[in-house]
Amino acid sequence: MPGRPRPLVAAAALLPLLALTGCGSGDPADATAAGGSPAPTADPVAAVHKVGSAAALLPADVRAAGTLRIGSSVGAPPSAYYPNGSRTPQGQDIDIASAVAKVLGIRLERQDASFETILPALGSGKYDVGTGNFGVTTERLKTIDFVTYIDDGQGFAVKQGDTSFGKKITELTQLCGRTVGINAGTTFEATLAARKSVCAKAGKKPYEVKVYSENGATITALQQGRIDVIMSTINGLRYQAAQPAAHTAFLGEYHRLDVGFAFKKGSKLTKAFQAAVNELIKNGTYDRILKKWGTTGSAIDSSRISPPEHA
Repeated sequence: MPGRPRPLVAAAALLPLLALTGCGSGDPADATAAGGSPAPTADPVAAVHKVGSAAALLPADVRAAGTLRIGSSVGAPPSAYYPNGSRTPQGQDIDIASAVAKVLGIRLERQDASFETILPALGSGKYDVGTGNFGVTTERLKTIDFVTYIDDGQGFAVKQGDTSFGKKITELTQLCGRTVGINAGTTFEATLAARKSVCAKAGKKPYEVKVYSENGATITALQQGRIDVIMSTINGLRYQAAQPAAHTAFLGEYHRLDVGFAFKKGSKLTKAFQAAVNELIKNGTYDRILKKWGTTGSAIDSSRISPPEHA
């Protein structure tokens, strides 16, 4: 995105830290600037073949064209990132989308995009489908249809050694008087905005929210003490905390969310994508992909189309 702020140079010293999934910039230079992270070598997608019954659910024009345009947010492991300076994205979202395409017998024309631009672009017809660890929320369901493939959600992380929040953050009142770092256009931004009155009701100082357009900048802000805590995806924060160079600690889950492929409301592609995801679950490919990326705790039993937001 022209004109957006770039990560601070200090981010380059924080090696495999781009782990705040679902909020990527779409620029491979951003991932390589912070070192990236080696990709697992397993290839569970290689053995996937076309399944006629699922492919038959595609609209006739799509079957004839054999391609779909996918807007893809690529920012951080395990969701989607550029490992070790590569310009070929890898990650859980990449593998699942590629496997679905093989089941449907189509090719995905991938276009990297910033996270916050993808959902609006679906409505304009720029993309047929979007991926970016998009959580299913009541607000998004007004304009977007989803086909679910994992159950992720919202969590918190702090700088390693920070015990001021306790062992877990389970209530937003624990954030009162503190500064929270998030990424633009995310469910975290919406949650914190909607609940901003909780501190006043508790007789405490409000929390401050700082929004960053780059994952590397968010991590740098935490390490430099400009924010006290990061709110991001459960899988991303867990992955990040497992990297020795990150120096972060995961402080637990706050709110689970279904995550899915995103489509404009009323898209005729949803049934085919649902059938493809369910085929991957049935034949074991889905489980192998999640094991590859260490996200089996987010496995679902079956894909759903636009389910209600988790209570």
